Amino acid sequence: MLLERESCNRAVESADARFDGVFFVGITTTTIYCRPICPARRTLRKNRRFFSSAAAAERAGFRPCLRCRPELAPGRARVDAVPRLAQAAAQRIAAGALNSGGIDRLAQDLGVSSRQLRRAMQSELGVSPIELAQTHRLLLAKQLLTETRLPMSRVADASGFQSVRRFNSLFKDRYRLNPEALRRRSGGSKQRAVEPAEPSLRLTLAYRPPLAWPPLLAFLAGRATPGVEKVSSGTWARTVRIDGRTGIIRVREPGKGSVAAEHDVVLLEADASLAPVLMPLCAKVKHLFDLVAEPNAIEAHLARTGFGPIAKANRGLRVPGAWDGFELAVRAILGQQVSVAGATTLMGRLTGMFGEPLAGYDEGFTRLTPTAARLADAGRDGIRRIGLPAARAETIHELSKLVADGALSFEPETDVRAFMRRLMEVRGIGPWTTEYIAMRALHWPDAFPASDLGLRKATGGLSTARLTRLAESWRPWRSYAAMHLWFRDS
Repeated sequence: MLLERESCNRAVESADARFDGVFFVGITTTTIYCRPICPARRTLRKNRRFFSSAAAAERAGFRPCLRCRPELAPGRARVDAVPRLAQAAAQRIAAGALNSGGIDRLAQDLGVSSRQLRRAMQSELGVSPIELAQTHRLLLAKQLLTETRLPMSRVADASGFQSVRRFNSLFKDRYRLNPEALRRRSGGSKQRAVEPAEPSLRLTLAYRPPLAWPPLLAFLAGRATPGVEKVSSGTWARTVRIDGRTGIIRVREPGKGSVAAEHDVVLLEADASLAPVLMPLCAKVKHLFDLVAEPNAIEAHLARTGFGPIAKANRGLRVPGAWDGFELAVRAILGQQVSVAGATTLMGRLTGMFGEPLAGYDEGFTRLTPTAARLADAGRDGIRRIGLPAARAETIHELSKLVADGALSFEPETDVRAFMRRLMEVRGIGPWTTEYIAMRALHWPDAFPASDLGLRKATGGLSTARLTRLAESWRPWRSYAAMHLWFRDS
């Protein structure tokens, strides 16, 4: 990312939250780097250096500010902010790809050589893959030291370090601070955002305000799979499995009057059994709740097209992602030509028949959703037993085989256009289903299921063709326009 110094200075001096996570500012007199919204006293312009990532700042010898806490900065949300390879690698590294595998494996997964990968990341992000991974690990460790009481060995493990010795050495070398000293210092600080409770972990996840939390939960509540997912009392919860680790996670807004409520964050609570997979877990939650979006920029663009009054009704509305892309795609197929409630019922039957049962969890959490391999093995006739027409059961079976065989991937960095073309080749999947899956499973900001009856009703009964033409002015944020229109019609 190219940083224009004058623009960065103006953003810092106005503390504009829209730039939080887009760049970081290093202070040469203190060798500390901060978020653009840091509440500390403003420094002289001549003493500032700007970096496109926390890793680049740390490579230049700066250490993270203990006041604004760079580990809480939301990620960049701009489309095509970096070339696709560097962006794809950065997303996977943020989700812990180098914790369990090496650079060669990551490069192979992305279809390039390790040399190409290193060169692309150095060119576009200014750091190597290892340096970026180390920064993610250290910042997560810093957050765990500040917000939890996990023993040091579990902090190191949860952050992706292979040993406590390596963790301590790198932490002291990079931050010039002992991990235990940081924990003691944070224990009495107002920066302690959450009080931990065993046997679960609680962390804060930042977003750019505003955030329309009630509408977001309402959307997810109507589509929650029985036995797997639940929304109640302002909290979203579900069963999850990541890299063989199973548990329940919950996400909610901080309570009024709490220290966390003073910040733009949501609270993530995860079973302690999920501590070793915190990095991919946090990445999935950020994707699901669209926490890296820039609502002010999106809504400003929509307002310029005459969409302003509609967007104003639910300022900060996000596009809900998906915990699992395949799961969302199956749900979308089940939802063809039936109501939301009807699709939820069918998804519950499918999960009850083919999802792995769980024991020992309270509050009605009894299942994991079916895997692609399980549904591929079930066959069309097996899937049909939940009450589906043969054609729709065949569609789910064909999709399941493609995913189980690795011929179709729902990774966030997937080439969206190629993915949509491949998806349309599956019998029974048309434009509506393809656009909806791209919108939520791949988090594509410019998807638009123009044939949707709800969207057409919200725009005065326009035909699909006329609505498609109208939506051209909403690019590249048509997914957000769709969400606003759905809530307008509700």
